[in-house]
Amino acid sequence: MELKKLTFSLLLSLLTFAGSAQERPVLRLTLDEAQQYAVEHNASMLNADLDVKKAELAKWKTFSSMLPQVKAGFDYQNMCGYRMNFGGGGSMMSMMPDSITIGGVTMPISFPSSGDTEESSNEGGIAMNPSGTFSITASVAITGAQIVGTMLQNISRQMTDLSRQMTEQQTRSNVKNVYVSILVMQQTVSLLDSSLANLERLPATSQAAVDVGAAEQVDADKLQVQVATMKNSINSTKRSLQALRNSMLLQLGADVDATLELTTSIDEILSVDNAVQLLGQGFDITKNYNYKLLEQSEEVAKRNVTMAWMDFTPTLSAYYQYSNKTYFGKDEGFNMTPPNMVGASVSVPLFSSGSRTANIKSAKIDLQEAVNNRRQAEDGLRVQYNQLCYDLVSALESYDIQSRNLEVTQRVFDNITEKYKFGRASSLEVTNASTDIISAQSNYIQAVMSVISAQVALENLLNIE
Repeated sequence: MELKKLTFSLLLSLLTFAGSAQERPVLRLTLDEAQQYAVEHNASMLNADLDVKKAELAKWKTFSSMLPQVKAGFDYQNMCGYRMNFGGGGSMMSMMPDSITIGGVTMPISFPSSGDTEESSNEGGIAMNPSGTFSITASVAITGAQIVGTMLQNISRQMTDLSRQMTEQQTRSNVKNVYVSILVMQQTVSLLDSSLANLERLPATSQAAVDVGAAEQVDADKLQVQVATMKNSINSTKRSLQALRNSMLLQLGADVDATLELTTSIDEILSVDNAVQLLGQGFDITKNYNYKLLEQSEEVAKRNVTMAWMDFTPTLSAYYQYSNKTYFGKDEGFNMTPPNMVGASVSVPLFSSGSRTANIKSAKIDLQEAVNNRRQAEDGLRVQYNQLCYDLVSALESYDIQSRNLEVTQRVFDNITEKYKFGRASSLEVTNASTDIISAQSNYIQAVMSVISAQVALENLLNIE
């Protein structure tokens, strides 16, 4: 009864696992599709896109500081029943003018009527009723520093966009490296499986020879150990393959439970003709992203020199204000607030104890440093180009040698195992041949990755997608 329960539980677990496996998304991607998928979903790319948006907002923020700024306000005043007392009662009220002129604006002054005057006199002065003032103010101020700052923000926006393009380039390169690594590992597993199939048939043949006295037991044991060694090599390669698949999913920004199916073959990617064509393109340094960033940094240094000179320029400002004051009591009272007001000002810096001159000299030094950095980087990039060309040529030569070595080693292994079946080869020869083929496949993988790494590095330097 317990066995039936255990069997039922195992079947239920297997069905559950199979159901979850069927729900896993499957990504069938060519190399180009994988690179484009990463550009759209990779976390680094998403952050780079956000940085571009932030730079655009910063540019607009600086530019908007030169545009008119408008604000509105409401001010409420309540003097808690206070009354203005002129000391002369009603007779003083008769001596007050009917209007007052302030700043060329004539405003009427309202007093209580004759009937109210007596009442006000009796109450001791003029009531200061609660009032509210609504105002709208529009102002604008322009300085030379604001204008140059807008130019600097524009350069900063361009540099951020260049950084995004560099991130995209690096993302595509990482995807290509991992993509090729997976294909090579798959090819290696396939080759090792084929070799293992041939090797696994030999221990039985060897044991049969031992049983009839035609061979020693140690020979059969050696073959068993060699089979285990090759199985271990295959398992290790499969684990590495799974790690590469996980790395690819992270590079893509895809679901970590997704199943990958790579549809581009290794032969389509590893083209010797394309590599040779790449070597013959020449180096246009102005297309290199690092060089472009250094050029932009130099331009920023130039603008900073101009920014330092702007400390000597005047500041222009102007404003317009509209105000509407309303009394909430029965008497309007004094209203000395003009409804419209305009103004302008010019501020000119005169003396700063030499600080502005020091800022200019410091900015010029920064500019010279930026120029020196660009020139040094230009020489370094040209040296790097020559070195990457040498690396690619060496990698292609090594790939050619290791490809032929793998082919020869595979033929030798097949030949030795076939001879061993008929007693024309020793177990030591089989062991050596199987060890050689594992080593040859490892060297082949390394050669392939060296070609891809050298080619990708050169493509990045030349800014070729």
